Amino acid sequence: MVLWTSGPAAWATITPGGGSGTNSQVNGDQKNGELSATAGAVVYDLSKNGSGTSTGAVTPTTTWTPPACYYAPKYSPDALEAYLTPIWEADSTGYEWDASQRDRYVNGHPYKDFNKDKAGKGYWWDSYVTKGREGDPGALDCTKPIFWVDTGNKPPADIPQAVTPEILSQLAYNEIRVPGTKVTLAPADKTKVNLPTWAWLDSAAFRPVSVTASVPVLGISATTTATPYSLEIDPGTSDAVTYPSSGVCEFKNGSIGEAYAKGKADETPPCGVKYLRSSGTGSYPLKATITWKISWTGTGGSGGPLDDGTFGATQDVIVQEIQSVNR
Repeated sequence: MVLWTSGPAAWATITPGGGSGTNSQVNGDQKNGELSATAGAVVYDLSKNGSGTSTGAVTPTTTWTPPACYYAPKYSPDALEAYLTPIWEADSTGYEWDASQRDRYVNGHPYKDFNKDKAGKGYWWDSYVTKGREGDPGALDCTKPIFWVDTGNKPPADIPQAVTPEILSQLAYNEIRVPGTKVTLAPADKTKVNLPTWAWLDSAAFRPVSVTASVPVLGISATTTATPYSLEIDPGTSDAVTYPSSGVCEFKNGSIGEAYAKGKADETPPCGVKYLRSSGTGSYPLKATITWKISWTGTGGSGGPLDDGTFGATQDVIVQEIQSVNR
Protein backbone atom coordinates (compact mmCIF):
# COMPACT_ATOMS: atom_id res chain seq x y z
CA MET A 1 0.00 0.00 0.00
CA VAL A 2 1.28 3.42 -0.95
CA LEU A 3 0.70 6.07 1.69
CA TRP A 4 0.42 9.68 0.61
CA THR A 5 -0.42 12.84 2.52
CA SER A 6 -2.00 15.08 -0.07
CA GLY A 7 -2.81 18.11 2.04
CA PRO A 8 -1.08 21.33 1.04
CA ALA A 9 0.63 21.66 4.40
CA ALA A 10 2.54 18.47 3.75
CA TRP A 11 3.34 19.22 0.13
CA ALA A 12 6.82 20.60 -0.03
CA THR A 13 8.97 20.06 -3.07
CA ILE A 14 9.55 17.00 -5.18
CA THR A 15 13.03 16.43 -6.48
CA PRO A 16 13.17 14.89 -9.97
CA GLY A 17 14.37 11.31 -9.66
CA GLY A 18 14.87 11.71 -5.97
CA GLY A 19 11.60 10.76 -4.32
CA SER A 20 9.67 13.07 -2.07
CA GLY A 21 10.90 16.28 -0.53
CA THR A 22 11.24 17.59 2.99
CA ASN A 23 7.81 16.38 4.13
CA SER A 24 7.66 12.80 2.91
CA GLN A 25 4.38 11.93 1.24
CA VAL A 26 5.26 8.35 0.37
CA ASN A 27 6.02 5.27 2.38
CA GLY A 28 8.03 3.73 -0.41
CA ASP A 29 11.50 2.86 -1.66
CA GLN A 30 11.39 -0.24 0.50
CA LYS A 31 14.44 -2.46 0.26
CA ASN A 32 12.33 -5.49 -0.58
CA GLY A 33 11.59 -3.85 -3.91
CA GLU A 34 7.82 -4.12 -3.56
CA LEU A 35 7.09 -0.42 -3.36
CA SER A 36 8.97 2.50 -4.78
CA ALA A 37 8.44 6.23 -5.10
CA THR A 38 10.51 7.88 -7.78
CA ALA A 39 10.43 10.76 -10.23
CA GLY A 40 8.78 13.24 -7.97
CA ALA A 41 5.02 13.52 -8.05
CA VAL A 42 4.62 10.14 -9.79
CA VAL A 43 4.35 7.20 -7.40
CA TYR A 44 4.97 3.64 -8.61
CA ASP A 45 3.46 0.50 -7.16
CA LEU A 46 5.86 -2.31 -8.12
CA SER A 47 4.28 -5.03 -6.00
CA LYS A 48 3.09 -6.93 -9.09
CA ASN A 49 6.20 -6.33 -11.17
CA GLY A 50 8.77 -8.97 -12.03
CA SER A 51 11.50 -9.43 -9.45
CA GLY A 52 14.80 -11.23 -9.07
CA THR A 53 18.28 -10.92 -10.50
CA SER A 54 17.33 -12.30 -13.92
CA THR A 55 14.60 -9.76 -14.64
CA GLY A 56 15.02 -6.95 -17.12
CA ALA A 57 13.24 -4.17 -18.98
CA VAL A 58 11.39 -4.98 -22.17
CA THR A 59 12.50 -3.45 -25.46
CA PRO A 60 9.66 -2.03 -27.58
CA THR A 61 9.29 -3.76 -30.94
CA THR A 62 8.95 -0.32 -32.58
CA THR A 63 10.83 2.95 -32.23
CA TRP A 64 8.45 4.08 -29.45
CA THR A 65 10.00 5.44 -26.28
CA PRO A 66 8.38 6.79 -23.12
CA PRO A 67 8.21 10.59 -22.85
CA ALA A 68 11.61 12.00 -21.99
CA CYS A 69 10.04 14.72 -19.88
CA TYR A 70 6.64 15.69 -18.56
CA TYR A 71 4.94 18.23 -16.31
CA ALA A 72 3.33 17.47 -12.95
CA PRO A 73 2.69 19.19 -9.61
CA LYS A 74 5.88 20.07 -7.76
CA TYR A 75 5.49 23.02 -5.38
CA SER A 76 3.09 24.59 -2.93
CA PRO A 77 3.20 28.42 -2.87
CA ASP A 78 5.58 28.42 0.13
CA ALA A 79 7.76 25.75 -1.46
CA LEU A 80 8.13 27.70 -4.69
CA GLU A 81 9.14 30.80 -2.73
CA ALA A 82 11.70 28.71 -0.81
CA TYR A 83 13.07 27.35 -4.10
CA LEU A 84 13.30 30.57 -6.11
CA THR A 85 14.30 33.15 -3.48
CA PRO A 86 17.83 31.77 -2.84
CA ILE A 87 18.44 31.68 -6.58
CA TRP A 88 17.51 35.32 -6.94
CA GLU A 89 19.53 36.33 -3.89
CA ALA A 90 22.63 34.56 -5.21
CA ASP A 91 22.56 36.86 -8.24
CA SER A 92 24.01 34.04 -10.32
CA THR A 93 21.40 34.17 -13.07
CA GLY A 94 21.65 37.85 -13.92
CA TYR A 95 19.59 40.88 -13.00
CA GLU A 96 17.30 40.76 -16.04
CA TRP A 97 16.32 37.12 -15.53
CA ASP A 98 15.81 37.60 -11.80
CA ALA A 99 13.69 40.68 -12.42
CA SER A 100 11.53 38.86 -14.98
CA GLN A 101 11.04 35.99 -12.55
CA ARG A 102 10.04 38.30 -9.71
CA ASP A 103 7.66 40.03 -12.06
CA ARG A 104 6.10 36.68 -13.02
CA TYR A 105 5.75 35.11 -9.58
CA VAL A 106 5.66 38.03 -7.14
CA ASN A 107 4.56 41.24 -8.82
CA GLY A 108 1.33 40.02 -10.41
CA HIS A 109 2.37 39.50 -14.04
CA PRO A 110 0.54 37.16 -13.98
CA TYR A 111 1.02 35.77 -10.44
CA LYS A 112 1.17 37.69 -7.20
CA ASP A 113 3.16 36.68 -4.10
CA PHE A 114 3.61 33.08 -5.33
CA ASN A 115 -0.20 32.60 -5.26
CA LYS A 116 -0.15 32.30 -1.49
CA ASP A 117 -3.80 33.34 -1.39
CA LYS A 118 -4.50 30.07 -3.24
CA ALA A 119 -2.64 27.81 -0.84
CA GLY A 120 -4.46 24.51 -0.65
CA LYS A 121 -6.39 25.25 -3.84
CA GLY A 122 -3.85 24.08 -6.39
CA TYR A 123 -0.17 23.46 -7.14
CA TRP A 124 2.73 24.89 -9.03
CA TRP A 125 3.64 22.54 -11.88
CA ASP A 126 7.14 22.06 -13.24
CA SER A 127 8.97 19.65 -15.53
CA TYR A 128 10.43 16.26 -14.65
CA VAL A 129 12.84 14.07 -16.58
CA THR A 130 11.88 10.42 -16.96
CA LYS A 131 14.26 8.02 -15.25
CA GLY A 132 16.82 6.72 -17.69
CA ARG A 133 16.29 9.57 -20.16
CA GLU A 134 18.49 12.15 -18.43
CA GLY A 135 20.94 12.37 -21.34
CA ASP A 136 18.29 12.26 -24.03
CA PRO A 137 17.92 15.44 -26.12
CA GLY A 138 14.16 15.12 -25.58
CA ALA A 139 14.70 15.75 -21.88
CA LEU A 140 15.26 19.39 -22.82
CA ASP A 141 11.91 19.74 -24.57
CA CYS A 142 9.97 20.72 -21.45
CA THR A 143 10.94 24.37 -21.31
CA LYS A 144 7.71 25.98 -20.08
CA PRO A 145 8.23 28.14 -17.00
CA ILE A 146 6.71 26.94 -13.73
CA PHE A 147 2.95 27.45 -13.92
CA TRP A 148 -0.04 27.27 -11.59
CA VAL A 149 -3.04 24.91 -11.93
CA ASP A 150 -6.09 25.20 -9.68
CA THR A 151 -7.34 21.96 -8.10
CA GLY A 152 -9.80 20.30 -10.46
CA ASN A 153 -8.70 22.29 -13.51
CA LYS A 154 -6.80 20.95 -16.49
CA PRO A 155 -3.32 22.27 -17.30
CA PRO A 156 -3.07 24.80 -20.14
CA ALA A 157 -3.85 23.33 -23.56
CA ASP A 158 -0.48 24.37 -24.97
CA ILE A 159 1.36 21.91 -22.68
CA PRO A 160 0.98 18.49 -24.33
CA GLN A 161 3.42 16.85 -21.90
CA ALA A 162 1.24 17.60 -18.87
CA VAL A 163 0.77 14.37 -16.93
CA THR A 164 -2.35 12.36 -17.79
CA PRO A 165 -3.34 8.72 -17.24
CA GLU A 166 -1.97 7.93 -20.69
CA ILE A 167 1.40 9.49 -19.88
CA LEU A 168 1.37 7.59 -16.58
CA SER A 169 0.83 4.37 -18.52
CA GLN A 170 3.94 5.10 -20.56
CA LEU A 171 5.98 5.91 -17.47
CA ALA A 172 4.76 2.63 -15.95
CA TYR A 173 5.84 0.82 -19.14
CA ASN A 174 9.32 2.19 -18.50
CA GLU A 175 9.30 0.45 -15.09
CA ILE A 176 8.07 -2.97 -16.26
CA ARG A 177 10.49 -5.80 -15.48
CA VAL A 178 10.00 -9.32 -16.80
CA PRO A 179 11.73 -12.60 -15.93
CA GLY A 180 14.75 -13.91 -17.80
CA THR A 181 14.10 -16.28 -20.66
CA LYS A 182 16.44 -19.19 -20.12
CA VAL A 183 14.64 -22.21 -21.53
CA THR A 184 14.77 -25.76 -20.24
CA LEU A 185 16.19 -28.17 -22.82
CA ALA A 186 16.08 -31.93 -23.16
CA PRO A 187 18.73 -33.25 -23.51
CA ALA A 188 19.83 -30.75 -20.88
CA ASP A 189 23.62 -30.39 -20.86
CA LYS A 190 24.62 -31.67 -24.29
CA THR A 191 22.55 -32.52 -27.31
CA LYS A 192 23.38 -34.45 -30.46
CA VAL A 193 23.46 -33.77 -34.16
CA ASN A 194 20.10 -34.55 -35.82
CA LEU A 195 18.41 -35.14 -32.47
CA PRO A 196 15.29 -33.03 -31.83
CA THR A 197 15.90 -31.05 -28.64
CA TRP A 198 12.79 -30.17 -26.68
CA ALA A 199 12.47 -26.66 -25.26
CA TRP A 200 10.00 -25.26 -22.74
CA LEU A 201 9.58 -22.58 -20.12
CA ASP A 202 8.56 -22.78 -16.50
CA SER A 203 4.96 -21.57 -16.71
CA ALA A 204 5.01 -20.48 -13.06
CA ALA A 205 7.66 -17.88 -13.85
CA PHE A 206 5.96 -16.44 -16.92
CA ARG A 207 2.78 -14.80 -15.78
CA PRO A 208 1.51 -11.29 -16.44
CA VAL A 209 3.32 -8.53 -14.57
CA SER A 210 2.13 -4.98 -13.99
CA VAL A 211 3.16 -1.58 -12.67
CA THR A 212 0.81 1.14 -11.48
CA ALA A 213 1.85 4.79 -11.76
CA SER A 214 -0.19 7.47 -10.03
CA VAL A 215 -0.23 11.10 -9.03
CA PRO A 216 -2.25 10.94 -5.79
CA VAL A 217 -2.65 14.69 -5.43
CA LEU A 218 -4.43 14.71 -8.80
CA GLY A 219 -6.34 11.46 -8.24
CA ILE A 220 -5.13 9.91 -11.49
CA SER A 221 -3.44 6.59 -12.12
CA ALA A 222 -2.68 4.01 -14.80
CA THR A 223 -1.77 0.35 -14.61
CA THR A 224 0.39 -1.09 -17.38
CA THR A 225 0.34 -4.86 -17.77
CA ALA A 226 2.72 -7.08 -19.75
CA THR A 227 1.44 -10.54 -20.71
CA PRO A 228 3.72 -13.21 -22.23
CA TYR A 229 2.65 -13.98 -25.78
CA SER A 230 5.27 -15.96 -27.68
CA LEU A 231 8.82 -17.31 -27.53
CA GLU A 232 11.22 -17.03 -30.44
CA ILE A 233 14.17 -19.40 -30.58
CA ASP A 234 17.32 -18.47 -32.48
CA PRO A 235 19.58 -21.56 -32.52
CA GLY A 236 22.73 -19.48 -32.92
CA THR A 237 23.64 -21.11 -36.24
CA SER A 238 22.08 -21.54 -39.68
CA ASP A 239 22.83 -25.27 -39.44
CA ALA A 240 19.70 -25.98 -37.46
CA VAL A 241 15.97 -26.60 -37.76
CA THR A 242 13.47 -25.08 -35.34
CA TYR A 243 10.12 -26.37 -34.17
CA PRO A 244 7.88 -24.90 -35.38
CA SER A 245 9.69 -23.88 -38.54
CA SER A 246 9.14 -20.18 -37.80
CA GLY A 247 11.06 -20.55 -34.55
CA VAL A 248 8.16 -18.87 -32.74
CA CYS A 249 6.41 -20.92 -30.05
CA GLU A 250 3.11 -19.52 -28.81
CA PHE A 251 1.81 -19.63 -25.27
CA LYS A 252 -0.95 -22.21 -24.86
CA ASN A 253 -2.88 -22.95 -21.69
CA GLY A 254 -0.60 -20.73 -19.67
CA SER A 255 2.66 -22.35 -20.76
CA ILE A 256 4.99 -22.47 -23.70
CA GLY A 257 6.46 -25.62 -25.13
CA GLU A 258 6.07 -29.02 -23.52
CA ALA A 259 8.30 -30.71 -20.99
CA TYR A 260 9.99 -33.79 -22.42
CA ALA A 261 8.80 -37.09 -20.98
CA LYS A 262 10.17 -40.58 -21.34
CA GLY A 263 8.88 -42.31 -24.44
CA LYS A 264 8.68 -39.15 -26.59
CA ALA A 265 12.10 -39.52 -28.20
CA ASP A 266 10.56 -40.25 -31.61
CA GLU A 267 8.03 -37.38 -31.44
CA THR A 268 8.48 -33.91 -32.86
CA PRO A 269 8.65 -31.35 -30.04
CA PRO A 270 6.02 -28.58 -30.19
CA CYS A 271 8.83 -26.18 -29.36
CA GLY A 272 12.48 -26.92 -29.88
CA VAL A 273 15.47 -27.17 -32.18
CA LYS A 274 17.45 -29.78 -34.11
CA TYR A 275 21.10 -29.03 -34.82
CA LEU A 276 22.51 -30.33 -38.09
CA ARG A 277 26.17 -29.80 -37.32
CA SER A 278 28.40 -30.32 -34.30
CA SER A 279 29.49 -27.30 -32.31
CA GLY A 280 33.02 -28.78 -32.31
CA THR A 281 35.03 -27.76 -29.28
CA GLY A 282 32.71 -24.84 -28.56
CA SER A 283 28.98 -24.27 -28.31
CA TYR A 284 26.14 -22.51 -30.07
CA PRO A 285 24.62 -19.36 -28.49
CA LEU A 286 20.92 -20.23 -28.42
CA LYS A 287 18.88 -17.08 -27.87
CA ALA A 288 15.37 -17.25 -26.44
CA THR A 289 13.28 -14.08 -26.74
CA ILE A 290 9.80 -13.61 -25.33
CA THR A 291 7.36 -11.14 -26.84
CA TRP A 292 5.11 -9.50 -24.26
CA LYS A 293 1.76 -7.96 -25.15
CA ILE A 294 1.41 -4.71 -23.22
CA SER A 295 -1.75 -2.78 -22.42
CA TRP A 296 -2.99 -0.27 -19.88
CA THR A 297 -6.05 0.80 -17.96
CA GLY A 298 -6.41 4.14 -16.24
CA THR A 299 -8.58 6.61 -14.39
CA GLY A 300 -11.98 7.28 -15.90
CA GLY A 301 -12.09 4.09 -17.93
CA SER A 302 -9.18 5.09 -20.15
CA GLY A 303 -6.84 2.48 -21.55
CA GLY A 304 -5.76 0.55 -24.60
CA PRO A 305 -2.81 -1.27 -26.14
CA LEU A 306 0.80 -0.15 -25.97
CA ASP A 307 3.67 -1.35 -28.13
CA ASP A 308 4.74 -4.96 -27.70
CA GLY A 309 7.99 -5.48 -25.82
CA THR A 310 10.65 -8.18 -25.97
CA PHE A 311 13.20 -9.55 -23.55
CA GLY A 312 15.71 -12.27 -24.34
CA ALA A 313 18.63 -14.21 -23.00
CA THR A 314 21.37 -16.36 -24.51
CA GLN A 315 22.54 -19.76 -23.32
CA ASP A 316 25.30 -22.02 -24.61
CA VAL A 317 24.32 -25.32 -26.23
CA ILE A 318 26.92 -28.02 -26.85
CA VAL A 319 26.16 -30.23 -29.85
CA GLN A 320 28.07 -33.49 -30.24
CA GLU A 321 28.67 -35.46 -33.43
CA ILE A 322 26.63 -38.55 -32.56
CA GLN A 323 23.80 -39.59 -34.85
CA SER A 324 21.54 -41.29 -32.37
CA VAL A 325 21.22 -41.89 -28.65
CA ASN A 326 18.89 -43.74 -26.31
CA ARG A 327 17.19 -41.47 -23.83
